[in-house]
Formats: sequence, C-alpha cells, structure tokens
Amino acid sequence: MSDTPKEILAAGCRILDPLLHRYGFSYVEGPTGLGSGGHFASGTYVNGDRKLELHYRYSLGLVTYHFGTVSVRHESYMRAALGVNGGNKYPGFSDDPLDGFRCLAHDLENFAGAFLEGNEKKFDQLAKAAQEWERTLGFARIP
Repeated sequence: MSDTPKEILAAGCRILDPLLHRYGFSYVEGPTGLGSGGHFASGTYVNGDRKLELHYRYSLGLVTYHFGTVSVRHESYMRAALGVNGGNKYPGFSDDPLDGFRCLAHDLENFAGAFLEGNEKKFDQLAKAAQEWERTLGFARIP
C-alpha cells in the first residue's frame, strides 16, 4: 500500500469521527515522522479531560484512554469491561489497514460508554481493574 501512515490515520479518523463527534470529541493531530521502527503518525481525540490517543505505524497500534490523570490501554480496558471471554473486535487481524479503525469504532460504541459519556466513577473502576490485570502480566504502567 502506498499510503503514508499519516494518510491512513486520517482515513481511519473519518471512520471514528461520526461516533466521537457525537460525544463531543474533536481530533488533534499528533507527531508524525520516521522512527526506529519506520514511519508513524499519531493523534488524539479530546473532550475536556478525556483523551483517546491513537498511534499508527504499519497498523493501528497503541490505543490509550486518558480520563483526568488516569490512563489505560484499550486491550486492558476491554478486558476489565468484558472479562476473559471478551467480545471486543480490536485488536484484530486484517490485511486492510482501516479494519483496525472499524473494529475500534465497534468497541467504543458497544463497550466504552463510561469513557465516551464521561462517567468518571465507572471509568476509574474499570481502569483500576485493567491496571491490576496489567500488573499480573507484568505490563508497565502508562504515565
């Protein structure tokens, strides 16, 4: 595929925009460039003290929720919200670079209501459970 990470991230955001705009989020472009792992692009959806951070290199990679001072990775947040049997679609496997964004949109709409709606108490409960799960796996905490 000849599209750059910045172009693919922009196309992916067009998938996420209708949902996130409905909840008052706006998109802010982040750093782009060439790192040790190749070309990358990033950006953040922001609504007050809530942020959804996205990173794209060869596919949609790190997706992180920030609510005030609390941060949690998407996979961990979904584990806390859905349990071991899951039901979330992101991350997944596909040759289409936009499928990651489609899957993330599905997860946001169906399982991330506490974050989207600004329910800080519920988000904090899920984030604590997610961080505990990460500790049991030895993941580093995101600052």
